[in-house]
Amino acid sequence: MAQSDTVTRILDTAEALFAEKGFAETSLRTITGKAKVNLAAVNYHFGSKKALIQAVFARYLDPFCEQFNAELAALEKRGSVTLEELLEVLAKTTISVPASKGSLSVFMRLLGLAYTQAQGHMRRYLQEHYGQTFTRFTNQLKLCTADLPDAERFWRIHFMLGSVVFTMSSLDALRDIAYNDYDEKTRIKDLVARLLPVVTAALKAPVPEPLVASD
Repeated sequence: MAQSDTVTRILDTAEALFAEKGFAETSLRTITGKAKVNLAAVNYHFGSKKALIQAVFARYLDPFCEQFNAELAALEKRGSVTLEELLEVLAKTTISVPASKGSLSVFMRLLGLAYTQAQGHMRRYLQEHYGQTFTRFTNQLKLCTADLPDAERFWRIHFMLGSVVFTMSSLDALRDIAYNDYDEKTRIKDLVARLLPVVTAALKAPVPEPLVASD
């Protein structure tokens, strides 16, 4: 088997198992057994479980950031950008980048796990390798939501990400429900068309009055 085929098989297997069982619960032995490779192959190509987890993310995030940066550059050249245009570019890039052998819903599940499980190295990795792209996006978002206080914008960005990650990671189940209950066949682009106005409205919603702590 060619070396690249071995790497791809390890990554495909690790991606599926991490999404199904979680990072901590998935051992390298489980991955090697299902991928039909020996532990030495994983150590040779990746060096550690942490590096393997990071490589799984890089397969999607590297091409995503390359395309998203190009889209952001095109928007920046135009000058004034609306919130709707910015979020549409984000959505278009998200669904257009191939998610390796797995589906986009699998990757979104992994992204959610990176923040909900005790994976400090993963958050550091994401910041170090992709933080510049995220900052570029949030700077544009800040211009589109200039009336929002910085702290409020922080929360709304993460509310938006939470909505997107949950919806996309639950895509298969939600499609089944929509079909069984409403006789509706839903494509990803149809789902995005519905999701965009929701997250846009959330970012544009009035700032709530400060909560007063009770005695």
